[in-house]
Amino acid sequence: MAESEGFPLAEPGLWVERTSATNFPDGRPALFLDRDGTINVDTGYPDDPAAVVLRDGIAPVIEAANVRGIPVIVVTNQSGIARGYFGWDAFARVNGRVLELLAEQNAFVDMVLACAYHEAGRGALAVADHPMRKPNPGMLLEAGRRLGLDLSRSLIVGDKLADMEAGQRAGLARGWLADGEGSTIGGFSVSPLRGAHHVEELLTAIRSL
Repeated sequence: MAESEGFPLAEPGLWVERTSATNFPDGRPALFLDRDGTINVDTGYPDDPAAVVLRDGIAPVIEAANVRGIPVIVVTNQSGIARGYFGWDAFARVNGRVLELLAEQNAFVDMVLACAYHEAGRGALAVADHPMRKPNPGMLLEAGRRLGLDLSRSLIVGDKLADMEAGQRAGLARGWLADGEGSTIGGFSVSPLRGAHHVEELLTAIRSL
């Protein structure tokens, strides 16, 4: 992997960072999560680590996967970088704070992938419909390749339909939509994640992996 300015960039608009030293056997399912609006409260284009606040109920979900040896992978679109609102340095600081707050609740992420490509971007980041940008499944497939995952048994949690579509297109088993409604996308089951009973349903699914 080529690094730029010390950042783990696989290419100009793709961040791929292994954030734990855990070695997983091939064929494990994974828990994929969007970041902004799913793990932390969405503030638009987050660039200030001091403003990061975790969403209620998400740390126990991640911890449940940790306890069962299920890789936890963040897959996040970051068009603010493409648009020039902030750079990878600000992303790194915010992401570090997200991981720090999770760790304070005994929850840990194993890999982070971020896509900064966008049609309204600048320079090399000005790419429309890049395969790594959700709803395209590229980040999920890349994580699957790097960690030897069984995507067909994996789950995804997000706050946008683009997250669910990425999960469906990557061949995942099921998705949970924060603050959303239940639905199906091409046979892919999407459950709502709005209250304690929905969180418990997600926890049950994780425990059954």
